[in-house]
Amino acid sequence: MPADPTKTILICDDEEGIRESFKLILEDHYRLEFAVNGLEALEKLKTLKPDAMLLDVKMPKLHGIEILKKIKLLRPTLPVIIVTGYQSIEMAQEALKAGAADYIPKPFESAQILKAVKHVLAN
Repeated sequence: MPADPTKTILICDDEEGIRESFKLILEDHYRLEFAVNGLEALEKLKTLKPDAMLLDVKMPKLHGIEILKKIKLLRPTLPVIIVTGYQSIEMAQEALKAGAADYIPKPFESAQILKAVKHVLAN
């Protein structure tokens, strides 16, 4: 996949290991910004204009779906990919209904993440 360093991806996950995984997968392709929880992500969105976002569901302070709903009020067109280790049909449906562009269960493959990000950026 050709790199597009003009595109910025905001990654919001409370687990350092997951943030590191995203960094390894995406850093050669995009500019990356990180948030360790939903409140930090919402704060960053006040000044940062990312092209896409990867968002964990199960985090302290604010649940990912609540964060997603707030993001969609702030930035209705921002494509948000939900990434979660707590997958269920109901969770996927709730995420998509709240405005998620895609839903990826953990553990994920590098190719899945690259393909999903490329897809949402193309649309």
